[in-house]
This record gives sequence, C-alpha cells and structure tokens, in this order.
Amino acid sequence: MELRDKNGLTEAEFLAAYRPGDYPRPSVTVDILLFLKPKTGLPKLLLVRRGGHPCLGMWALPGGFVNPDENTEAAVLRELEEETGLSGLLPTQLYFFSDPRRDPRTWVMSCAYLAVVEGDTLPAVAGDDADDAALFSLEYLDVTQSSRMEGETTVMESEHVIRLTGPETLTARVKLIQESAGRMQRQTVVELDNQGIAFDHPKFITRAMEFLRTHPEYGIAVGE
Repeated sequence: MELRDKNGLTEAEFLAAYRPGDYPRPSVTVDILLFLKPKTGLPKLLLVRRGGHPCLGMWALPGGFVNPDENTEAAVLRELEEETGLSGLLPTQLYFFSDPRRDPRTWVMSCAYLAVVEGDTLPAVAGDDADDAALFSLEYLDVTQSSRMEGETTVMESEHVIRLTGPETLTARVKLIQESAGRMQRQTVVELDNQGIAFDHPKFITRAMEFLRTHPEYGIAVGE
C-alpha cells in the first residue's frame, strides 16, 4: 500500500506536481584557497584578477559556479584544473559562506576549499572570467586581542591585518569573534576594511589562516 500525505498524494504524484520555481533558490559556487609553501619565506596564495562585473579589476580567489551535474568537490577540482592545470589534489572543505548579501548579483552561497602545495611557482593560467592570475605573498598579522565573559560564554575578539604582495599590494583588516560555552563554539569574521580584494574573500582568507594556525601539519606558520 502506497503512503499518501495529508493532501492525499502519493510520492510520485507529489513529485509530478512539484514546481521548484515556487521557492527562492540560491546559486552555489566553489572557491579555492590554494597556498604554495616555499622552502623559505612567506606562503603564497593564488589569486585571479576579475575580468568582468562585479568587482571588475579586483583580485579574487579562483572559483566558479557548481554545474547541475556535479557536487562541490567535483566543481573545485574542475576549477583548479582550469585555473592552474593542476590535477590530483585533495582539497579540504573549509567553510560554507551563506550570507545572502555577500554577492551583489543574486543569492550566492560559496563552499570554500583549501589546499597546500609545496614549491615556489605554479603554472597558473587565467580562467574564462579572469584577466590574469598571480601568486601573492601572504602576511596575516595579529594586531589586537581581548577577552571577556558574557554570562557563561567566553568571548574572545581579535583584529588582524591581511597583506598580499604581488603585482599589486592588497590589504584588509578583519575582526575575529570567537564565542565558547562548554562544548559549544561559534566563530564570526567581520570585515573592517578592504583594499583591492574582491567580494568577501578577506573572510575566506581569515578562516583559512585560523584553520592553518590550529593545523600545523600543513606546514604554514601563522601570525609570526
């Protein structure tokens, strides 16, 4: 006996009548934080210069929209190969950015991935929506830090400066808010200033650097 819902429909009847256009749906993108770990000196981050609106001429993390026939992991591997020619990497899923105001075009959510490659150079090429691709030396500087109690919750706030040096010098200033109560934790990144980095990508870089701070096995020193 087939189960029927409160409207008397079987699952097949429900799906036949279902209209996805009745509900708002976000677009989904992937963005990749691809770090190079040289033998000496600062780590490097791959960025692409935006070749179209929005953020025309600004530098962004490489990435793109997820196709209907692929998941986010397949999409990030495809984008990596298109942007750099690299294949066979195993990126780590870092964070899912879902602020409905993060992209001026429409409702766009982004799944961010992180990968670290040893070496000094990368055969980076510009993708179809980029004018140029380049490696930027990355500094992530700890500026201020404070903590306080709000009831049973410990709140730690810190400010950081991101400095990217490559064909241009790009900077951003961010505030990191970390709340913890027992086993529950929440981390929020607030962008205070941004000079030349596209979209909300300073937040991506901040989360990546904080991840690397607590995962020394990736071999990238943070805040030194």
